Amino acid sequence: MASASATLSSLSSLSLHTHSRFSLFPTPQKLTFSLRPKTPSLLSTTTTTTTTTVAKSKPSNENDTDTTFVDTVNPEEALSFDPPQPPEDFIPPPSIDDGPLETEDEISAAYEELYGPAYSGVSVLGNDIHVMDSKMKKATGFGSKVKKEKIRDGFEERVVQVRRVTKVVKGGKQMRFRAIVVVGDKKGNVGVGVGKAKEVIAAVQKSAIDARRNIIPVPMTKYSTFPHRADGDFGAAKVMLRPASPGTGVIAGGAVRIVLEMAGVENALGKQLGSNNALNNARATVAAVQKMRQFREVAEQRGIPMEELWK
Repeated sequence: MASASATLSSLSSLSLHTHSRFSLFPTPQKLTFSLRPKTPSLLSTTTTTTTTTVAKSKPSNENDTDTTFVDTVNPEEALSFDPPQPPEDFIPPPSIDDGPLETEDEISAAYEELYGPAYSGVSVLGNDIHVMDSKMKKATGFGSKVKKEKIRDGFEERVVQVRRVTKVVKGGKQMRFRAIVVVGDKKGNVGVGVGKAKEVIAAVQKSAIDARRNIIPVPMTKYSTFPHRADGDFGAAKVMLRPASPGTGVIAGGAVRIVLEMAGVENALGKQLGSNNALNNARATVAAVQKMRQFREVAEQRGIPMEELWK
């Protein structure tokens, strides 16, 4: 028993003078964690104590931002702004209110130059109020809810033909719709127009505008017929027009009949010779009508009274 107690006393005395890792009864220590990698420590053992030397870490970098200007500015002090001086030959621009005021005609002319002629019956620039100006554009497209109002100028519209046409380009084929429209007031004025667009409605609108730009007068007698016979051709289409007695009606077919009815002709004979193309026949009819003249025009040209024409 004496040897066992001596051993315990020697162990306890050793635990007081050695490092904690060699103690049989270690005391609780405070745990610390660091994100920096651990550096190898140098263990030095002496006769009395054991110490551990740890390498010192490098101090963190301080903020290198230059705050010299901020430190010298007083936030409570009012800052003064000194604008640059104008040069000696500087002339200030005139004010808007100094010039003469525009008249109503000048304002109307500028408005018509931007947006086209108005449909109020007055044109300052001398444009036709019944013709849609090229600057007036309407955003039409698939699914568009905006509807275009009809032009109320006394002319009626009738669609002669709507065809689907394709144009071959480098990237492929472009499909369009071509519409032929005849407009007339049934009082001696008629016009033929053609237009193309991606939609049928837009093509009809374009062709109607084109027809209003090409309106011609149709000479007629008091019996609503032609004063004399005439022939017209356009391309490969040839049209023959003949006057008729009252009560005959319009005896013609295809585009010729539509053109004559929109012009207001009630008694006439028409015949298509050659091509059956609707557009060419309509234009051939217009060409034949343009060759006709009234009796008074021929009498004035000859310098004789109208009674002398039938002698």
